[in-house]
Amino acid sequence: MSFVTAAAMRSLEEAAFRSGIAAETLMDLAGEGIARRLISRFPRPGLAVAYIGKGNNGGDALVALRHLRDAGWQIRVRPAYPEIECATLPRRKLSELGELPATGGNPGPGPCLLLDGLLGIGAKGPLREPLSTLAAEMTDLRNQRGAVVAAMDLPSGMDADSGDGDAVTADLTLTVGVPKQGLATAAGIARAGRIVLVPVAGLPLPDQGPLRFFCPETFPGMLPPRPHDFHKGDAGRLGLLAGSPGMTGAAVLCAEAALRAGAGLVTLHACHDFLPNLAARMPAAIMVRVSGDPVADAFAAGHDALVIGPGTGNAPDAWHRAVTEHLASGTLPCVLDADALNQLAAAGRLDLLRPHHLITPHPGEFRRLAPDLADADRQQAAAAFVARHACTLLLKGARTLVAAPGSDLRFNPTGHAGMASGGQGDVLAGVAGALLAGGRPGPDAAALAAWLCGCAAERALEAGPFTTAGDTLRHLGGAWREWQECRR
Repeated sequence: MSFVTAAAMRSLEEAAFRSGIAAETLMDLAGEGIARRLISRFPRPGLAVAYIGKGNNGGDALVALRHLRDAGWQIRVRPAYPEIECATLPRRKLSELGELPATGGNPGPGPCLLLDGLLGIGAKGPLREPLSTLAAEMTDLRNQRGAVVAAMDLPSGMDADSGDGDAVTADLTLTVGVPKQGLATAAGIARAGRIVLVPVAGLPLPDQGPLRFFCPETFPGMLPPRPHDFHKGDAGRLGLLAGSPGMTGAAVLCAEAALRAGAGLVTLHACHDFLPNLAARMPAAIMVRVSGDPVADAFAAGHDALVIGPGTGNAPDAWHRAVTEHLASGTLPCVLDADALNQLAAAGRLDLLRPHHLITPHPGEFRRLAPDLADADRQQAAAAFVARHACTLLLKGARTLVAAPGSDLRFNPTGHAGMASGGQGDVLAGVAGALLAGGRPGPDAAALAAWLCGCAAERALEAGPFTTAGDTLRHLGGAWREWQECRR
């Protein structure tokens, strides 16, 4: 599913109306879908307050509020205008709620959810009174009282096409039917928080564009159940060239992530003098193979894929030279991460990148790989890079992008700012390596790894706002099941 402009979204809605679907039906479906996703993320009921303007965006929030109340939530409404000034459908949805308690209330032990339904996709320009006052109130409650802002379709004040505007900062944006183009821009990403698609039955799907929203509903069937006669050989053999003196944690995280992502056999290849650093920390299920030339050993061991680079910054120069030499002649699918990328950049050997390589740079590493693209628009930079180098690019950032020659650019909506901690990239590399070893093409392995790690980190939020790499590891199984059950 591609991102759409506001005009394209209106065309899709008009097509739905022409097919006989009523506007109220779409509103009811949207509001119910929003509520279901909120309840799945916040299973303990609390207080939900709908901030509504005059339009149908507020109607979506009111329908969601009704379903939240049915699930045990306290509810309140903060209208920006007198009821008589609202559009017909929001007035009807307000009346369906019946008599409501006075504004205020204590959320008790559960969360305080603020449903931002002030403005929809048709809004342009800065927020004006009385909307700006309510937006400021939401901001204050979020910053000072720990409230969670959930935007209906778009954060109010955001331009649906460009993402610009002095918009409400949301923790969660529930984009209805089809993702809006502005959510994928730098400005939109900074305001939207976690982005969740709310599919609406009966709404036509857009023609495929250059940027696709990656989630279970838009890429179905990617993680089917395993056959009942499946065995570890079928799950893939993954080799790791990871870790170095003083950086053993990267190897451990990468190895455990590969196991939790379903790799059948995981082998870490190491030098003799590095073994004592690993023995006490490596999971028991990981095989550690020691040799005088671990790089040559890894490429010759019969693996289905390799992960190269996590935590290898302190490996000897000869180790890095050996990696470069084997990449020049090898055809084995490889995840190239961290110091493997730094070595390619330092040696000026990006010519070695091939279609069977999946690279995972963060912005600093990408700058070293392509300094002329580092300050460009991320989408344009990703597309330009894979036009030069025939590999799969997983470009990390606030919203990960996946690009490959001949493939549409993919936008990963999962993850959150609490993941900004060491080791997350090592986990991602391990998951991507397991998926490659299992036979998945580079773009699918990259996009799935990003989605699964981001979703796992979201699931860990119940324990607190910051997610360590270990937290992400522990929730990978739940993320995998969430994809299979299409609960995003």
